[in-house]
Amino acid sequence: MPWKLADRTLDLELPLAAGIVNVTPDSMFEGARSGTPEQAASDGRDLVAAGFDMLDVGAVAAKAGPPVAAEDETAALVPAIEGLVGGGPDRGGVDVPVSADTYSAEVARAALAAGAVAINDIAGGSEEMFELVAGSGCGYVLMHIEGPPRVEREGREYEDVVDHLKAWFGGRVERALALGVAEEQIAIDPGLDFDLSTEQDLEVMRRLDELSGLGLPLYVSLSRKDFIGAVLAGSWEGRRGAADRGPGTCAAAALAADSGAQIHRLHDAAALDAVRVAARIRGSRDG
Repeated sequence: MPWKLADRTLDLELPLAAGIVNVTPDSMFEGARSGTPEQAASDGRDLVAAGFDMLDVGAVAAKAGPPVAAEDETAALVPAIEGLVGGGPDRGGVDVPVSADTYSAEVARAALAAGAVAINDIAGGSEEMFELVAGSGCGYVLMHIEGPPRVEREGREYEDVVDHLKAWFGGRVERALALGVAEEQIAIDPGLDFDLSTEQDLEVMRRLDELSGLGLPLYVSLSRKDFIGAVLAGSWEGRRGAADRGPGTCAAAALAADSGAQIHRLHDAAALDAVRVAARIRGSRDG
């Protein structure tokens, strides 16, 4: 199934990898902290040189914390996107699509004007965001979450977590379509680590093929996440830090590719290699 962005449509016959670029000093993985827009643009170009198919650029860490003003987020995000897009490859810009990782419709509007062609929204969608996506024709990543981002919440129990996700996505996609978003613009992200326990994350990972069966591109963001650190350490409390989750990320990313995930949001070229090898094996098996 293809994924329509603002300026192109991506063929997802083979999985793609979105390289993570964070214009923040406090992202959970120290190896992906670009402290300035200029450094973010340089880091993004390095990811493209390493083989990434697109870039996802954000300026607010997803972890719990105080609100970040839209003007402050825009001041960091927009110059980074402009530095990456840069008038195209002939003028030093990257030749891959750039998405903006933001849940603010105000910031998203500025990012699209700066050259982003998709919005990665970890807030689960709002009417204002859906209307912006509909009007711009950009790609849109709809992530499952049970409340506002950057807010600590008690975990929830589900009779069947995957059935819950399928119903949740069904309702949110229906609302997006009603507000004018085209189905081909939407990719879905199960939101691993967001309002999901380690066991729920693992259950979702085991059954990614069911989410893929919803008929929308499946966008999986698992790189160096807490549930991987918890699995490696044997407990949530003692979970390994992000810097020690590289091999675990490769294993999880390979399994996600084998389960049909089409877009993989990753920090490292090693995880990108794992996805590509797993996808090739899957393709050989499926004929």
